[in-house]
Amino acid sequence: MKKYLTLIVLFLTLPIAASAQIGEHRNDLTIGVTGGYVMSNVRFTPKVPQGYHGGMTGGLAFRYVCEKYFKTIASVYAELNYSQLGWKEDILDRDNQPVINGETGLAEAYSRTINYIQVPVMAHLAWGREYKGLSFFLNLGPQFGIYMSESTKSNFDFDKRNTTDRASLVVAQDTMAVENKFDYGIAVGLGAEYSIPKAGHILLEGRYYYGLGNLYGDTKRDFFGSSNFGNIVIKLTYLFDITKTKK
Repeated sequence: MKKYLTLIVLFLTLPIAASAQIGEHRNDLTIGVTGGYVMSNVRFTPKVPQGYHGGMTGGLAFRYVCEKYFKTIASVYAELNYSQLGWKEDILDRDNQPVINGETGLAEAYSRTINYIQVPVMAHLAWGREYKGLSFFLNLGPQFGIYMSESTKSNFDFDKRNTTDRASLVVAQDTMAVENKFDYGIAVGLGAEYSIPKAGHILLEGRYYYGLGNLYGDTKRDFFGSSNFGNIVIKLTYLFDITKTKK
């Protein structure tokens, strides 16, 4: 746990370290809206076979450009998002075929949607055209999440599910409510930005989030040794200028 906290502190201080360098000062503040699609799963130990759970994410975005150092434009970037995360189980038999429920005659299906308020705070490093045209960027830093609600979707009764044919008998997660309401981890993203004078900035980004916290307890007395998120996010963001450096 201590090494994870150390990493988070390091990522938080990256923008400060960048602004401490000798470069061209900037005082550019932009705010806007962001939205996208999240593909998430949960790394359970013992393993739960899964595909990706699909959900939406959207909210507000903020960026403060503090310096241009040689060709690198250094900023602090943050978001406030409402996001739909979760997991979707692959319920298969030993021949890797869908398990059929004897009561319904349908292939058994189960998914869990968990809603969060998420706050990523990242170093934003960009290269290319600063005020007009195309640039490319890297986002890197910690992300925090606050649990809001959850819901499940299945097509079978839990006491009548087909456990005889299942290759995996790990089913405890199906009826367990989320225990840890605070999530944290590391986010990294790559993307492109197109800036239009007096109109704003359009950003397209692919982002990956690795959760360091667990949904459930992870002591020797608990069922799961780990239950952390892994998310792939495709985002589109629009930012408009509030303040710009005078030249």
